[in-house]
Amino acid sequence: MKLTHSRAITLMVLVTLMWSIAGVLTRHLEAARSFEVTFWRSFFTAVALLVILPFFQGRAVFSTIRAGGTPLWVSGVCWSVMFTAFMVALTLTTVANVLVTLALGPFMTALVARVFIGNRIALRTWLAIAAAGAGIAWMYGGQLDFRSQLNGTLVALLVPIAAAINWTVVQHSRSHGKRIDLVPAVLVGAVISSLVTLPLSFPMLATPRDIGLLAILGVFQLAIPCVLSVLCAGILKAPEISLLGLLEVIFGILLAWVGAGEVPGPSVLTGGALVVGALVVNELIGWRQRV
Repeated sequence: MKLTHSRAITLMVLVTLMWSIAGVLTRHLEAARSFEVTFWRSFFTAVALLVILPFFQGRAVFSTIRAGGTPLWVSGVCWSVMFTAFMVALTLTTVANVLVTLALGPFMTALVARVFIGNRIALRTWLAIAAAGAGIAWMYGGQLDFRSQLNGTLVALLVPIAAAINWTVVQHSRSHGKRIDLVPAVLVGAVISSLVTLPLSFPMLATPRDIGLLAILGVFQLAIPCVLSVLCAGILKAPEISLLGLLEVIFGILLAWVGAGEVPGPSVLTGGALVVGALVVNELIGWRQRV
């Protein structure tokens, strides 16, 4: 897939919208909880990718995995950590704690990309990262209780760390012309996540309705958008990918409002406006500089 910079941005916005459906759908689960939710979601992600990837790439996709080398397997492990740690963190701490911790993603991505591959970070991107992080902190800051729920916060911290490493590995491999296809890494991550969480899922309590909802999440909330995000990472810089990913929080709030009746408070609306504003200003300045 050949993408221009502007099309990659548009596609990444769609990706974050797909990612954001997790909250509203899990509100409608009947019995499935914690590791079982993670297992079924990762399982259906793996099944979907076993259909999607061979359809577009043929059987060569399995040869790609075997010959992918260190970048592919590092990316796969990163995906498995992100798939698993998010749900585990939610069982240990509040959603607010998890979301504020995830807001550290752009900072970590910028630092990892700068330290390990020498990525130059434009001042406008640093300012946008700071504004977006401040916006999410404002949205949830009044609910935070890190001291009493430290374990959950530390687990949640694995998500932005893994994401920072993942985007940096993807960009580094592409920029050095290695032509390594890292899309199958999403499949590797889903398989690892499924295998790790399966023993922890018993006794399984999911109803047929739960399994149906988790199948939707596996296909449309993880498999398809994660593959698309890897394609976008070949065009966009790592901090830019992470910054756009913050839109998942905004979309998630709106979907929960409409689909689950969770009305956001004034601080949520104010912080969300700050996040979206930071994204828009950053991209407009970048577009004008490229013209």
